[in-house]
Amino acid sequence: MKLEGAVVVITGASRGIGHAIAEEMGQNGAKVVVNYLHSQKLAEELVTKLRQNNCEAVTIQADVADPAQATRLIEESVQRFGRIDVLVNNAGINIDRSLKNLSIEDWNKVIQTDLYGSFYTIKAAYSHFISQKSGAIINISSQTAYTGMFGQLNYAAAKAGILGLTKSAALELARFHVTVNAVCPGYISTEMYEGMSNGAKEAAVQRIPLGRVGTPQEVARAVRYLIVDGDWITGQSLDINGGMYMR
Repeated sequence: MKLEGAVVVITGASRGIGHAIAEEMGQNGAKVVVNYLHSQKLAEELVTKLRQNNCEAVTIQADVADPAQATRLIEESVQRFGRIDVLVNNAGINIDRSLKNLSIEDWNKVIQTDLYGSFYTIKAAYSHFISQKSGAIINISSQTAYTGMFGQLNYAAAKAGILGLTKSAALELARFHVTVNAVCPGYISTEMYEGMSNGAKEAAVQRIPLGRVGTPQEVARAVRYLIVDGDWITGQSLDINGGMYMR
């Protein structure tokens, strides 16, 4: 697939990894849909920047944890640009608690956004992809899906679920020439990482063989690779963690 002229919908794109993916797509000529939930100002600033670089871009507010809003996101994107070529499921939240302190509400909220949200958007985009007989879906999972993490039962479960969703969707969509893959970042320099204590950040870096955390741009380039050069890659997960976890 060529990114030039392709319509790319990115959930949770106002900041962090999603922001970097939107910039990467725009720099390579894609038409970009920047989805956001609360960060309207950041989303609009991103779209303004993309447009200044001759990229067609729009913002669409939607909570992908709500199936009706997730469907509206996809339908408005198709109405605006006439098609959808790439769906990047990046939207996610974390509410970290130990098992003792994790409430049912905390569990449900993270699962609903991080896992169900990916299903809702894929379900909404399904008919468009099969009618076009082409497309790519990239689901942002996490290294935590493999390793687990103390205090992240809900987050780890959701990200692991995304891997199963990715593989099963890949099997169903392959006959329509639609690839479905996941990207599993380790520690990335985002607001989530920067919110950690200095001691926790130092401990994390010491566990990374390459000696540093990753950048959102490095994740974005991996997403671009799967879209542009991943014609024969589907149902896979690409690990980006500096060697911290090797399968």
